Amino acid sequence: MALNINTSFSFFLPHLTDVLLQFEVAMIPEQGVTGGLTTLPAAVETARIPAEDYIGERLWLRGEGDVHIHYTASVTVERMLAELGDLAVLDTHRLPGEAVPYLFDSRYCPATRLQGFVEDEFGQHSGGQKVVAMRDWIAQHFTYTPGASGPTTTAIDTLIDRRGVCRDYAHVMVAFARAAAIPARFVSCYAPGVEPQDFHAIAEVFLADPSIPGGGAWHLVDATGMADSAQTAKIGVGRDAADVSFMTAFGMANFGDKIVEVS
Repeated sequence: MALNINTSFSFFLPHLTDVLLQFEVAMIPEQGVTGGLTTLPAAVETARIPAEDYIGERLWLRGEGDVHIHYTASVTVERMLAELGDLAVLDTHRLPGEAVPYLFDSRYCPATRLQGFVEDEFGQHSGGQKVVAMRDWIAQHFTYTPGASGPTTTAIDTLIDRRGVCRDYAHVMVAFARAAAIPARFVSCYAPGVEPQDFHAIAEVFLADPSIPGGGAWHLVDATGMADSAQTAKIGVGRDAADVSFMTAFGMANFGDKIVEVS
């Protein structure tokens, strides 16, 4: 499945300011990127750095005044897919180093506080079935409501309010999984089924790899139900949204408009 991506956004910097951006599709083995082109103002200073877990890149931008950014790419997704419910959970003491950091609490995912709730609600399930039960519970109990959350909303807040957007659904899914000692990370991505179309956020859990006895792999989970794993292009991963925000300004910035098209 080939995805065509067209993204534009703008912002105004009243003073010389540093901005960290992450909006380009990651060039990793599970997805091929062709024709990737980012257009930036000539007057700004930029530098590229690796993103979390070396999945994708971040772009440092230093500038002032109006900034308009345009990005296009064609992406072919060739991802290993598996039925989550058929997968085993790896013993914690056998997890590889790359997965261990995603067991811990993070800024928006205070998983430790949810251990009792997760045990009471999902303790009867085991293996990947527990992840499926968590995903389905979120889908059934939450209402997708644009504007219901803000930049400080945590998974606990969303669990209480039972409403939010993809970012909030992903934070709760990540926190639930970590509370059950299943490594989970936040994924920013593009997907054609997102409505309204925008940058999307889903979760990724570390479960058994069916192709390698005793091995593990990351598997995508979207509690909103909008993104098909076979048609999802990863931008980046992190502990939560703070690690993979498409724009983080280290100073004053007035956001303008944004267009995200995925077909």
